[in-house]
Amino acid sequence: MSDSVTGTGADPQAEEAPEYDPAAPAPLDVPRTPTGDADVDAALERLADTDHLATDGHVQVYEDVHRGLRDALTALDARPGPVAPPAPSPSYQHRS
Repeated sequence: MSDSVTGTGADPQAEEAPEYDPAAPAPLDVPRTPTGDADVDAALERLADTDHLATDGHVQVYEDVHRGLRDALTALDARPGPVAPPAPSPSYQHRS
């Protein structure tokens, strides 16, 4: 007889490894470069929320980001810009 103990054949590390779930949230690790505009940067930073949501929750985040970016563009149209210089008057050469 042998003094060695035989196990059930199951690998104890295999039981501890998490099972792969393709529907589980996973970070996309998409780089987000700051633009310098606080409103746009805040909207883009909101995209990080999708890293922790299942795919069915992404739509709400994308719509929120789209709304924020659209509002930022609309705000650009509402800001008064520099006054345009008056158009030059045509010069007529009078010949007499």
